[in-house]
Amino acid sequence: MEEKIWGILKEISSEILTYEGTDMIGEGIIDSFQVIDIVEALEEVFGIEIDAEYVVAENFRNRAAVTELMRTLLGE
Repeated sequence: MEEKIWGILKEISSEILTYEGTDMIGEGIIDSFQVIDIVEALEEVFGIEIDAEYVVAENFRNRAAVTELMRTLLGE
């Protein structure tokens, strides 16, 4: 699962994989349009729908947060 997620993130911005901070959006690593791109790609690859309540900055603060979000949504 992680490899699929990281592949998606790398396609959006290779900086995501090396970013070690806690605020990708605030630090300009990704913007709101890229968050939507990430959500759409995750939905497509994993065959799920991500409700708007999960599309918040906290869930996209870094690679680990995105991975944890997907674990939660996939029940892992």
